[in-house]
Amino acid sequence: MGLQQISESADHNEMRRFVKSLLEDVHALERMLADGKIETGTRRIGAEQEMFLVDRALQPTKLAQVLLAKLGNESYTTELGLFNLEANLKPQVLGGDCFGLMHTELSMLLERARVAAKEEQAQIVLCGILPTLEKAQLSLDYMTPSPRYLAMNRLLTQMRGGKFEFRIKGVDELSTSHDNVMLEACTTSFQIHYQVTADEFASRYNLAQVITAPCLAVAVNSPVLLQHRLWHETRIAIFQQSLDTRSEHMTERGQRQRVNFGEHWVDESILEIYREDVARFRSLIAIASDENPMKVLAEGGVPQLKALRLHNGTVYRWNRPCYGISDGKPHLRIENRVIPAGPSVIDEIANAAFFVGLMSAAEEFGDVTAAMSFDDARANFVAAARYGLHARLRWLKGRAWSADELVLKQLLPMARRGLEAEKVAKADIDRYLGVIEQRVTSDRTGAQWSLDSLSSMGERGRPIERYRALTAALIERQQSGEPVHEWSLASLEERDNARENYRTVRQVMNKDMFTVRPDDVADLAASLMEWQKIRYVLVEDEDGRLAGLVSHRAVLSMLARAKSEGGAVTHSVREIMRADVVTVTPDTSSQHALDLMRRNKIGCLPVVQDGRLVGVLTEHDFMELASVLLDRWLKDA
Repeated sequence: MGLQQISESADHNEMRRFVKSLLEDVHALERMLADGKIETGTRRIGAEQEMFLVDRALQPTKLAQVLLAKLGNESYTTELGLFNLEANLKPQVLGGDCFGLMHTELSMLLERARVAAKEEQAQIVLCGILPTLEKAQLSLDYMTPSPRYLAMNRLLTQMRGGKFEFRIKGVDELSTSHDNVMLEACTTSFQIHYQVTADEFASRYNLAQVITAPCLAVAVNSPVLLQHRLWHETRIAIFQQSLDTRSEHMTERGQRQRVNFGEHWVDESILEIYREDVARFRSLIAIASDENPMKVLAEGGVPQLKALRLHNGTVYRWNRPCYGISDGKPHLRIENRVIPAGPSVIDEIANAAFFVGLMSAAEEFGDVTAAMSFDDARANFVAAARYGLHARLRWLKGRAWSADELVLKQLLPMARRGLEAEKVAKADIDRYLGVIEQRVTSDRTGAQWSLDSLSSMGERGRPIERYRALTAALIERQQSGEPVHEWSLASLEERDNARENYRTVRQVMNKDMFTVRPDDVADLAASLMEWQKIRYVLVEDEDGRLAGLVSHRAVLSMLARAKSEGGAVTHSVREIMRADVVTVTPDTSSQHALDLMRRNKIGCLPVVQDGRLVGVLTEHDFMELASVLLDRWLKDA
């Protein structure tokens, strides 16, 4: 997320000073481009690795700052969520065994993080979206307490003018709302950096836009969110919606989202993007800077352009232009942000090699703007996110391809020739592009492995158990070092430590409930009990707040009373429900919940969070749990 020393509550004067610095930075970059100050003759690549931290129950754990203190290495940094960590790889000059060196360094950084996490009873997971993540873990309590993050949340929420609304449809449909930007924290990526010269920026950036769709199609790894099966790369949809700050009025006016693919090709220079973003997106946060970039240039120095870099970090283009300094020389980069984290290190390096190989084959592509409309490039991007290798892409010169055929017949050979032209070691080319080829041939992306694993589990176990098994399998297979196309499917038996899996109510409760309203006819509650073979029906109001509980005994009493009165009596649910109900929260321990049921001689505990009904726990759930644990004990005996 870049620079952290920002003003959390900048007044109007501070913001005006910042915007002035921002404009000065743009002018300074313009001068640097005109004077040929941007580095040439060197092509570097790099990457950023984001990851999840989970506890023994495979739930997100707020350990980022603890682990950073233990690691004590500048290669690691925080992310938005306290359950996220980021590792930055050293830039490599493109050529030779650069990808092998990236692979070795990334494996080392992850192993260090795993060792530190293990000391805190935690684990590292590489995935675009954590399967066990729940909405309750996207509160501000889980946000890294950084001035920048807090200011961004406050300002973006204020700009939105209300809750962030989310609606995504895949195999399942998710429709929800959220009151902060923490949904961004449920996505992690493997961001690839590719250095370019000033003269080639426009053509290479346009090429990056074109190849983003097929590169994403082979890399999809985020098919589930909040236990819903959605897009093959759900990160794309959720990231765009989680930072959509437009009010209803601004949306109607067609104002662009801060997370965007762009609206048109770049004609000449990186300045087109920077100027457009400054013009369209107002500055959110300020940074104190006493740098005079034009004076620095006049004195033969290299300006930091901190204001420009900070503003650029608050506009989330999927291919982001970047200004940086290496060895005292200013350079430009294209940061590809679409590739998800995981499913394994070798898969990630293969994704990087494929992207870099295609970027290096620029001459073969020619002028992509003459062979494809920008709308087709953007539509391809969305299709790849939704369907992965099964997407249908409209390619250069209007030809339609399935993503898998396009990759195998056209793009892999081009990527190979591109890497060969950059003198990348043949062993690296064969190894990493071979992973892409086998992944596509076997139709086994990370997303497809997850979906196939869930499908193979069927309806066995609770949904949360299936997603926990998926996460446990992810961790185990990632540590094997094998690419995802060689993985066996996850099974329900991979739920990890049984004791940890049932420690809290959240892990045991049932979220699939049948409820009634207080003014409903009581016969509806009776019918639900008969149809669904349940002994309790919860009562909630129109806002989802718990109003009471109807027990099977109350229904029997109602029926007996009606019979004694010689005819049918129309009662409302309100008349027969019990309003004084013992409740628990999702974070209540399972042992305490069981003690409450025993002590109060009740068979049902509604689960309430922030006043709203989120689940239910019954004696039947504990009987099921006892059966599972007994079965495991007998197998282990």
